[in-house]
Amino acid sequence: MTDDASPDRRDSPDHAIDGPHDAPTDTSGGSEPARESVPLTAPRDGTPRPVETADELAEVVARLAAGSGPVAVDAERASGYRYTQRAYLVQLRREGAGTVLLDPMPLADLSTLDAALAPTEWVLHAASQDLACLAELGMKPRKLFDTELAARLCGFERVGLAALTEQLLGYSLEKHHSAADWSTRPLPESWLTYAALDVELLTNLRDLLADELARQGKADWAAEEFAALVAGADKPPRSRPDPWRRTSGIHRVRGARAQSRVRALWYARDGVAARRDSAPGRVLPDSAIIAAAELDPKDEKTLLGLPGFGGRSVRRLARVWLDALDAARALGDDELPVNQPVEGPPPPHRWAERDPIAAARLQRCRQIVIATAEAHTLPPENLISPDFVRRLAWSPPEDVTPQAVGDALRGFGARDWQVGLIADALAKVLPEAPAATD
Repeated sequence: MTDDASPDRRDSPDHAIDGPHDAPTDTSGGSEPARESVPLTAPRDGTPRPVETADELAEVVARLAAGSGPVAVDAERASGYRYTQRAYLVQLRREGAGTVLLDPMPLADLSTLDAALAPTEWVLHAASQDLACLAELGMKPRKLFDTELAARLCGFERVGLAALTEQLLGYSLEKHHSAADWSTRPLPESWLTYAALDVELLTNLRDLLADELARQGKADWAAEEFAALVAGADKPPRSRPDPWRRTSGIHRVRGARAQSRVRALWYARDGVAARRDSAPGRVLPDSAIIAAAELDPKDEKTLLGLPGFGGRSVRRLARVWLDALDAARALGDDELPVNQPVEGPPPPHRWAERDPIAAARLQRCRQIVIATAEAHTLPPENLISPDFVRRLAWSPPEDVTPQAVGDALRGFGARDWQVGLIADALAKVLPEAPAATD
């Protein structure tokens, strides 16, 4: 299923891949690679054609099942172009099987592939971005290794795939197709090459990062993080209440009546976007919704004169937008949006006026998190979620002990390794410091 290797290839990854690699000693991620990086321009076996039929799928399933070692997995979506976050291309590579590109549009169910790879460790980069769309296709890892998360735990500052590949393997990847419309058919050859290269070196990167995790004594931490990703791989994303409140620029819209216009236009746009399978922002930009909510135009001429309503496709939907505004205008006062009670603590910038003692408590907790993260060469947000720290500081346990603090953090979703690093120190600073005496 592969073409011949490209004759104008400028690199030879087999030499660097098969040679020895020392574990990195500088995990800052900020220094330049020790040697000049080599542009990786084509897969070593050539760019494979996408698998599109059931017979082709059966053949590659057998080939991948017969391979050895972990399987590199990636998926391409059409974020910013389509309404859904479905996968439009799935890439896999395994030792002994080569690289496979799958087109999920004619192959909506990849459960046979999932079954074949069930005993195999999957290697993904930034797995949380791809697990949901893979689960829609019937694919869920039983064991995985996330190279981005591993790099974070190792303390690398630059954790993108291209940055890590360059720093650790000496190869540079071009990322200019990362934001492409992957629902395009047929997919251009250059895009397919780009997609294949995303899994070309992923297992090599995995091996280096696994060694570095072990060297730093963090392999068990990574295993807990990876297990949590597996456990949540097929869980639907949590729906947000009142999603229209996230419209960019809504802070400028004053009053419940004007906010009802944002809400009406947001849902009208969402309906059009869903029917068209188009990203909502391509149907009507947020800035246009805000402009119309502020002015409340009553006729088409006024509406189309507002910023964001000048495009031909937007103008054709003028009646949809005016109907939404009419509906908002007809609402009774008891039907207008009301601010819903916020779960958890308020935004940190309001703590000082709401509860100065809690604000001081949060500051002490943050200092502990920063110091502990630096001591273990971790990003603070990977040591412990900032939301967990806020919740703990806003409503600490009645009896502040390391055990109680650890139980609270686990209740929020913290992992055991995180609790082991941070609970004791947080328990010491949560109580209010006694007042100084003369």
